[in-house]
Amino acid sequence: MTQAAALSPAQTGWSGHVRGLLALAVPLIGSNLAGFAIQLTDTVLLGWYDVTALAGIVLAGSLWFIIMLMGSGFAGAVMPLAAKAAQEGDVREVRRVTRMGLWLSLAYAAVSLAILLPSGRIFAALGQEPEVARLAGRYLEIAGWGIIPVLIGMVLRSFLTALERPSVLLISTIGAAVLNAVWGYALIFGVWGMPEMGIEGAAWAALATQTLSAALLLGYALIRLPQYGLLTRFWRPDWSAMGRVFRLGWPIGGQLLAEVGLFAGSAIMVGWVGEVQLAAHGVALQMASATFMIHLGLSQAVTVRTGQALGRGDREGMVQGGLVGIGLSAFFALLASVVFLLFPEQLMAVFVDPSDPKRPQVIAVGVTLLALAAVFQLFDGAQVLAIGLLRGLQDTTVPMVLAALSYWVFGLPVGYVLGFVLGWQEVGVWVGLVTSLIAASALLMARFWRRASRPLSGLHA
Repeated sequence: MTQAAALSPAQTGWSGHVRGLLALAVPLIGSNLAGFAIQLTDTVLLGWYDVTALAGIVLAGSLWFIIMLMGSGFAGAVMPLAAKAAQEGDVREVRRVTRMGLWLSLAYAAVSLAILLPSGRIFAALGQEPEVARLAGRYLEIAGWGIIPVLIGMVLRSFLTALERPSVLLISTIGAAVLNAVWGYALIFGVWGMPEMGIEGAAWAALATQTLSAALLLGYALIRLPQYGLLTRFWRPDWSAMGRVFRLGWPIGGQLLAEVGLFAGSAIMVGWVGEVQLAAHGVALQMASATFMIHLGLSQAVTVRTGQALGRGDREGMVQGGLVGIGLSAFFALLASVVFLLFPEQLMAVFVDPSDPKRPQVIAVGVTLLALAAVFQLFDGAQVLAIGLLRGLQDTTVPMVLAALSYWVFGLPVGYVLGFVLGWQEVGVWVGLVTSLIAASALLMARFWRRASRPLSGLHA
């Protein structure tokens, strides 16, 4: 194993960290936004198609993201492990952790189909309106199979990000977003000679797009990076590397489960209030999720750069890079808050068919929810940045516990009490979301700065 060369003066100092972080983060942000556009497109198209279908995909998306993000923990573990190994010049270790990340992700995908495919009965048992539950279940009967290519693609994204190859992710994801929009429009509304399939059309378009995207990333990795030999003797297990990926990855999946479970639980509770409120909740979350993609890209970039600093034993560089990431995230959070407060009606109107009789109600509810989304922007960005920094230090178990505490001890109970005991309904549920993100940002940031105060030599033994 060889130690990588020291950084040049242009790569150090505050300006160097800003340039280095943005060079990695901007393509990742673009890729995240393009990936998010796939879900956003489905939401807009189904909102134009029918409010009930819109509520159905909001419900289906809640379960989908719980399952998908919990399984993405193994992909999340590949990124800091591969980044540290690449900084140390250890090609073999990069290959080992990536391949075992693929193994674990495929195994998880196979198990998760048992939940996704019969999900219609699950939604009905949770007290959702029968037609909404039926449509959500039908969507996942088709789109649920996409868990396989999605998780494969996420491992490959982590591999390419760790090697600082984010541009290919941006290009492939933009292409996938465009294809999904075209296929989705044709199959939902039945244009260009295609059958009108409604929510089922959105599901088929998503599955086709996800499969093609994963195939393109795999092809790039095999052709442009042959030295890593990702599929060479792929059938052979590597128990040591698998153990490292599993130990780091399952807490990442647990943390994501806790977070997405918070938002899925909020969707379930808002669904108890009514169809209109659930549709508005879904649209408002789409807006908040769009801005979250910026913070997520910055978080992914600081994970890689913190992992590199760990490989170099560069504590000062890690601290400076962390502060730069936090500052950039805060800037974008404040910008998003201003937009949500100034243009709520215009943003909500994009998602609902002008001829739908329920449109004014959806917009009215959504305006209030967007005001609350503006409040939690700064805290949402801070907590995901802290998570990225801690992952770079290969610290995932305690952050999982802190996140779960914030989301499930503070967030959901507060939302339930305010929403249904005090009668604030969907507004109370959203106040619970704000409470959870404030708690998570405070606890996770405190954890990072405590860890950052220690010598790095004691963190990567």
